[in-house]
Amino acid sequence: MIKILITDDNPNIRAGVKQIISEEIDMRINGEAENGRQTLELLKNNKYDLLILDINLPDINGLEVLNNLKYSKYKIPVLILSVFPEEQFALKMIEAGATGYLNKMDVSDNLIVAIKKVMAGEYYFKSTLSEDVTASIHKFIEKIRGENLPA
Repeated sequence: MIKILITDDNPNIRAGVKQIISEEIDMRINGEAENGRQTLELLKNNKYDLLILDINLPDINGLEVLNNLKYSKYKIPVLILSVFPEEQFALKMIEAGATGYLNKMDVSDNLIVAIKKVMAGEYYFKSTLSEDVTASIHKFIEKIRGENLPA
């Protein structure tokens, strides 16, 4: 069972994501947060397999949450769910530690595919993002990971 924490300040978005995930037998929303501080607190006190995270949050934004996670002991795959265009923000979020990026307009068609891909250890981007850009992102990530390995 994939235990999921969803963070979005919009209760309608959270409800929609919960509805989509409720139809899957191997996934469950185990926690909800409406801001970054709640997210970090829930992650500190509970065990989740995946974080679905909005970028725009009322207190600390999704990028700051990612940065906090990067330097914490808590390692978790993060799927960004945002209204911002993938072409503008996906690389920045991946650099910060996210493992996938999904535009909110594509949730109904692609959320489950994105979750499965991220949980399989792969990166998820909408298929319209060119293969060249995706390959560049993967190379960049591997480079960063190589530089951050302990000596």
